[in-house]
Amino acid sequence: MSLLLDRVARHKAGENVGIYSVCSAHPLVIEATFRHALKHDAPFVLIEATSNQVNQDGGYTGMKPADFRDYVAEIAERAGFPATRIVLGGDHLGPNAWTALTADEAMDRADVLIDQYVRAGFEKIHLDCSMSCVDDPIPLPEETIAARAARLCRVAEAASADAGTKPPVYVIGTEVPVPGGATEDLEPLQVTSPEAAHGTIAMHKELFPAEAWDRVIALVTQPGVEFDHHQVLDYRPEAAQDLSRSLDDIPGMVFEAHSTDYQTQEALTALVRDHFAILKVGPGVTFALREALWALDAMERDMLGNRASDFRQRVLAVMNDKPGNWQKYYHSSGADLQLDLQYSLSDRIRYYWPDPQIAQAQDEMFANLRASPPPLPLVSQYLPVAYAELRAGTLTNDPTELVMAHVMTTLDTYLKATDAGENRNA
Repeated sequence: MSLLLDRVARHKAGENVGIYSVCSAHPLVIEATFRHALKHDAPFVLIEATSNQVNQDGGYTGMKPADFRDYVAEIAERAGFPATRIVLGGDHLGPNAWTALTADEAMDRADVLIDQYVRAGFEKIHLDCSMSCVDDPIPLPEETIAARAARLCRVAEAASADAGTKPPVYVIGTEVPVPGGATEDLEPLQVTSPEAAHGTIAMHKELFPAEAWDRVIALVTQPGVEFDHHQVLDYRPEAAQDLSRSLDDIPGMVFEAHSTDYQTQEALTALVRDHFAILKVGPGVTFALREALWALDAMERDMLGNRASDFRQRVLAVMNDKPGNWQKYYHSSGADLQLDLQYSLSDRIRYYWPDPQIAQAQDEMFANLRASPPPLPLVSQYLPVAYAELRAGTLTNDPTELVMAHVMTTLDTYLKATDAGENRNA
């Protein structure tokens, strides 16, 4: 049985277990995820790529689906994580990257996208056709969304059969949060109604290939969680109880919760308890990555003064020179804009880490910190969790290990929420 199908079956049988999904293409985040799973004896790791990150045109990472598969496998091998415990997923797969085209053109490209993901061995496929193309009405009728998702499901089934890959499991849902967080100030959210959830399920079931329906494991709904640049809306269980119970009589299906980044440990645990059993995290882990990199920059400056790499300022210079990846999200100016570029919870800085100028600056900073390792008091000042591990002898002060230790603090909250205490080393 699929690792994901087994986990969902256990949850539906009454076990308080769930799945956390790490949506990031950054090598340090991915390696930290594998190291964290090894440390805690997690049964598998689910790594997901979005249609904007990875597609047949390369996405913003420059990788096609097969490239991303090989990239993740290489990092896993370096970390010593078994290939048999890696599950790859595709997030927001549909016409999202081509909404400036007509619907016919965008869906033709989405067909190719799905085909390539499945042939590359991606097992978890989130079919997201909720966005309007240039000739579509706004909002898009739910019937159209479901019909397009069913079309892509047929493409996936055909690709799996032809390529001999494991038949994929699917995630559906039309109430899909904006990838990467809201772009404006948050307002109270309307929790998805049970009637809407059941309507979405019924519509998709009618249109999907019968042989694929038993592998639809999750429905994306809005449980009332979100974040924007500066705020987080925390999960309130009392507001979602009707929705929580609405899948009790539907076998094999749980809820998938997007935008769970920055939720508290208590909130994440409650989400899994309330059957939002698949928790997605993306900006939350790359925000932790940026925190750690900024901490390294501060330590380097404290030690080396004007001989430091000036990493942070070089990153900001690139972002200001190349605003394409953030300008539609940030509407502030002056000092407020510079704060958002660095500290916004939506973390649009994540698009810039692969930039050659930034990669060079990071390499210089890491080389400086390896030549002049930061002393314990400085690590304590800026990265206290890493400091504790240094004192315990479970970590070195190599900059990559310091960064990954900080990222793992975010992964800790997801593991604790989804593992029901089953991991011996948690």
